[in-house]
Amino acid sequence: MAKHFFRDAGSFKPLAVGFGSCIATDRITVDGQPVGYMYREMGDNQLDSGWRFFAGNEDDEYANDPGNVELYDVNTIANYDPCILPLLDAPPGSAFIRQGDRLVPDRT
Repeated sequence: MAKHFFRDAGSFKPLAVGFGSCIATDRITVDGQPVGYMYREMGDNQLDSGWRFFAGNEDDEYANDPGNVELYDVNTIANYDPCILPLLDAPPGSAFIRQGDRLVPDRT
């Protein structure tokens, strides 16, 4: 079944060019929810930024279903939620969680 994305890719701006690919759930790209949790791990290859983006309300069953996640360019997710922009240079091992209208370091 084809996904119906919340935003039209034709309206995207070059906000985060050159960061590479990332993984994000449909809660962000299909349902239009803001990024609620993001973390960075070592990328799987040269093109993988290591960034993983979640709305924050996905349970394990949802997040582990390959039909609910996709590979995107980081710029795509930046266009869905520009709050991620100041955090994209954070090193692998970094994690951020939404508090109100911004993302802050996850200290858990």
